[in-house]
Amino acid sequence: MQSIRYSKLQRYALFTLRVLIGWYFLYEGLAKVFTPNWSAYGYLIDSKGIFASLFGQLAENPVLLEATNFINIWGLTIVGLLLILGLFTNIGYIGAMIFLLLYYLSHPPLLFAEYILPTEGSYLWVDKNLILLATVVVLMLFPASRAIGFDSLIFRKNR
Repeated sequence: MQSIRYSKLQRYALFTLRVLIGWYFLYEGLAKVFTPNWSAYGYLIDSKGIFASLFGQLAENPVLLEATNFINIWGLTIVGLLLILGLFTNIGYIGAMIFLLLYYLSHPPLLFAEYILPTEGSYLWVDKNLILLATVVVLMLFPASRAIGFDSLIFRKNR
């Protein structure tokens, strides 16, 4: 198998992108940590699309809602930290992809879909979540964290 070599500029560009996406996830998680009584209820109940009933069931069941809140708050925070630090980034990338896919499926950018919560614009099929999802997939395919990040220390012997 051929060794992948990135130029310094490529490594720093991938590093910067990974950290920015990590910051996005970390901030989203910490904003929920520090918001008293934060709940995903409103977001889940406002779901449209083919999985709306599943998201509605999560919102209506107190035990499932509490689990959903916990996973959202701490999952986003942990994913953000992993990506910023470049530590076990594949786990962070997979977590990020799962969150982004679920957010996309919960609030798909469909024609004539009106959501209670404000959106950032008017989209047709492609929104921020889908773009971030594609970006995370690309980052996972170009493992720069092995050059810049704690993964470089952990996986050094495998080079």
